[in-house]
Amino acid sequence: MINIHKIKQEICDIGDRLYKKGFAAANDGNISCRVDEHQVLCTPTLISKGFMKPDDICVVDMNGKQISGKRKATSEIKLHLAIMRERPEVKSVVHCHPPHATAFGIAREPVPLCVLPEVEIFLGEVPIARYEIPGSQEFANTILPFVKKSNVIILANHGTVSFGETVEKAYWWTEILDAYCRMLMLARGLGSVNYFTEPEARALLDLKQKWGLQDPRAEMKNCDICANDAFRNSWREAGVERKAFEPPQPSASSAAQGNADQEALIQAITTRVMEMLAKRS
Repeated sequence: MINIHKIKQEICDIGDRLYKKGFAAANDGNISCRVDEHQVLCTPTLISKGFMKPDDICVVDMNGKQISGKRKATSEIKLHLAIMRERPEVKSVVHCHPPHATAFGIAREPVPLCVLPEVEIFLGEVPIARYEIPGSQEFANTILPFVKKSNVIILANHGTVSFGETVEKAYWWTEILDAYCRMLMLARGLGSVNYFTEPEARALLDLKQKWGLQDPRAEMKNCDICANDAFRNSWREAGVERKAFEPPQPSASSAAQGNADQEALIQAITTRVMEMLAKRS
């Protein structure tokens, strides 16, 4: 039997973590957890996530109608419900404004790949959804192209949303992403970001598949797995453009193979031309 009070306490605990990490200033952020087919617990609006009590948590149905709670439910519940409808296995959603990840959304800068093993395994490519006014259904719909391909999404000029089987797991993806974005900024400040070679990156992708973790790059043909290819088609709509981080250069082995192919093509053309000249003479 589901212990509703325990889940409410977990939501409060994660809210406290968000506040202490600086992911949710003042009244920012919202958290939800689906407890059955029809009921979703969620944080109320206009309350600091670091000072919530279980009695503050609201209950809404899958249409967003408030069922119970002494406070008004978060105005951004539509975002949470859109994710839960698309991913029935998802029970919890966390939306907040982690500074470093949000900075990528403000700059509309794609998060580089092929830098940290843990990020490759647990996050993979992170999409940036286009901007819409928060709280609207249009805002909730921005995540639909990505929600089945990632567990965390950057919201342009807004923040992040992450989701999982429990409240804590939903929060984890946000913490991993913000730590990674901070490392990228620090490394760039030192001068450069060094990327994995393609064989190293593919080894991590193979390991991810072996562990049963999905990655949209594995489904793509001729994908450059370190070049943000999985969500590149969405960049124009969201205004995303690579400006701060240069894409990784092809590995030495790939470059050598490319040179070998080019030389072989030149040799084939030369041979063909020489054959044609010999016939004419």
